[in-house]
Amino acid sequence: MNHPDRPGTSRDDARPERTTTATVPPAASFAELGLPSEVLRTLTGLGVREPFPIQAATLPSALAGRDVLGRGRTGSGKTLAYGLPLLVRTAGRRAEQKQPLALVLVPTRELAQQVTEALTPFAEALRLRMATVVGGMSIGRQAAALRQGAEVVVATPGRLQDLVERKDCRLGRVRVTVLDEADQMCDMGFLPQVTEVLGQVRPDGQRMLFSATLDRDVDQLVRDHLHDPVVHSVDPSAGAVTTMQHHVLVVHGPDRYAVTTEIAARDGRVLLFLDTKHGVDQLTRHLRASGVHAAALHSGKSQPQRTRTLAQFKDGQVTVLVATNVAARGLHVDDLDLVVNVDPPTDPKDYVHRAGRTARAGESGSVITLVLSGQRRELSRLMAEAGVEPKITKVRSGEAELSRITGARKPSGTPLDGGPAAPRPKNHNAPFRGLGTSKDASRGAGGKSRKAGEARKLAEARRAAQMRRGG
Repeated sequence: MNHPDRPGTSRDDARPERTTTATVPPAASFAELGLPSEVLRTLTGLGVREPFPIQAATLPSALAGRDVLGRGRTGSGKTLAYGLPLLVRTAGRRAEQKQPLALVLVPTRELAQQVTEALTPFAEALRLRMATVVGGMSIGRQAAALRQGAEVVVATPGRLQDLVERKDCRLGRVRVTVLDEADQMCDMGFLPQVTEVLGQVRPDGQRMLFSATLDRDVDQLVRDHLHDPVVHSVDPSAGAVTTMQHHVLVVHGPDRYAVTTEIAARDGRVLLFLDTKHGVDQLTRHLRASGVHAAALHSGKSQPQRTRTLAQFKDGQVTVLVATNVAARGLHVDDLDLVVNVDPPTDPKDYVHRAGRTARAGESGSVITLVLSGQRRELSRLMAEAGVEPKITKVRSGEAELSRITGARKPSGTPLDGGPAAPRPKNHNAPFRGLGTSKDASRGAGGKSRKAGEARKLAEARRAAQMRRGG
């Protein structure tokens, strides 16, 4: 069999019939792998002592230069599983202007930045230069970084394609290529760009593909562009994570606002998912007007805003992150033990990836999904497809059961001024819109019946609050 990194090997003369299982035994420790001393010292300095299962399984094959197909739940340690081999096999080489030697392709800006942060200590130890190439940031600065020479590039497909078309980047010397979260790149419509990139890197180079699912377009990528890959599948689904609890909370429509607000006011961080940017902004304003330190994250925010908001969530300045699915992948926050689907996901994959923001790397966490009675049947079908068996509970705001499951508590009610969230609305008591289906959340102003319905909901919410206060 031709070695996938041996010059002269053609991808076309050895199409894989199917993938093969690993032939190299997993490593019990990083020290067994023959990693450079600089890498071992960096791992020790970061407090990383034993490899996670996906790392133990993948590293021996990847360090040997084999093509790798890794299936693993997000948060399982994939970044070092492919990042360490990529860096070690690139070390000692020097990139020329605009010609990187290794490439990591990811679907979102947040994941690109997170991968860069995770690999930078090891790259610095090995004296490798890294560049991050993503949309929403200065393309001129990114082109300058490539002109100065970067051995390793972490990129999103669209921005990388822009730089290639501008002749600011040439991929012909890339020897190691990684596709991370390949299924999401396909779902987002990046398949043509990904295919084009794989056609430009060295045909005899090493390729590693990591994905939570291996269906449809991802399977075609594997067949067309990986050579006799070794397959490693570790912890592929949210339902298989024993440290993750799944709850469905059935709420009464008018009470949904109060339930969400009380959960957000809990002691500790929480990530709230909604379907639309409009819904995210409305909920964020509502929470801040209720005294909850919340911030919004969605594709309508500039990249500096998104980066700042994530940093504030990670360091605790912001306790509630309200987000669209832009945060469903690539977001890692230590000690995030609660994820709430305020709007139920409409796709099993979305549920799995939203859920994957908690119970990461062996930690525990809970995933809460709020539903109205009429949504239960559809959600049950979706969660069955996701391999999840949730506990179903009917709850109301202010009840002990809601607090027991989520840590919910009454918010301070003191409006917050300024900060990372959108400006506080003039009417602090106005309910946020956008809860429900994406169609409902994106209709705009609507007609008289919709306004009347919102007025009724607001009145009922106020009456419920008065009753709880004893008035």
